[in-house]
Amino acid sequence: MNITINGKMQTIPDTVGNVQQLLEYLRLADRIVVVEINRDILQKEQHAARSITDGDTIELVHFVGGG
Repeated sequence: MNITINGKMQTIPDTVGNVQQLLEYLRLADRIVVVEINRDILQKEQHAARSITDGDTIELVHFVGGG
């Protein structure tokens, strides 16, 4: 499946079917992440229910601490 993540076209396995699985695939599941799909911002409770389809545009914003 081909999707755009943060402006870059990426191919992900077809087994990644929802946002929660995508975050696990990208190793971001244990971080605080804001997810926007096709200009729709999701609540964390929606991650498991929101499907990913070929051609979706996804923006992921995760926070990095530092000093």
